[in-house]
Amino acid sequence: MFKVALVVGSIRQHSINFVLARALEKLAGPRIAFQGADIARLPHYNDDLWCAPPESVRVFKSLIESSDAVLFVTPEFNRSIPGILKNAIDWGSRPWGKNSWAGKPVAVVGASSGGIGTAVAQSHLRSILPILDCILLGQPEVYLQFRSELFDDEFNIPDDQTRSFLEGFLAGFCRLIEASRTGVHGRSPPAA
Repeated sequence: MFKVALVVGSIRQHSINFVLARALEKLAGPRIAFQGADIARLPHYNDDLWCAPPESVRVFKSLIESSDAVLFVTPEFNRSIPGILKNAIDWGSRPWGKNSWAGKPVAVVGASSGGIGTAVAQSHLRSILPILDCILLGQPEVYLQFRSELFDDEFNIPDDQTRSFLEGFLAGFCRLIEASRTGVHGRSPPAA
């Protein structure tokens, strides 16, 4: 079983990206143990706070560092990622020399009500992740146009085509995580 930090870029109670995250969690079954990152409690990024980092920052960085991988589930705000998600990324990348994202296998998905899903937001996020030294899953890309019938009230995916596509995504993500453990991506496996 892989331990995956789940970072949802929306803190709205009934966010469609939260629903997508829960559906992926259920679909993954015993292959992945998702652990939700609470980005709502992170203060606005401020270098001055490193002299006594807030507990929320320490907990967040510890969650990322102790995970095998990270799954970002992002909405699209004004053709980019939400500010709260960028804030979390910044906290995880600091202080200098203590980048919690480094070497982590990462996948990005998202849903919106629009026809192109979260394609532009994901493009922005994908341009940030290599700078953080992440190992990014390139394919399959998941840009879901959210419709109420995609998921039921228990986070099941009734539509066979959507379920099959998302199963393929999860299988690809698991292969990336496994490859990173064995150093197949040209990196040494993390020290024990």
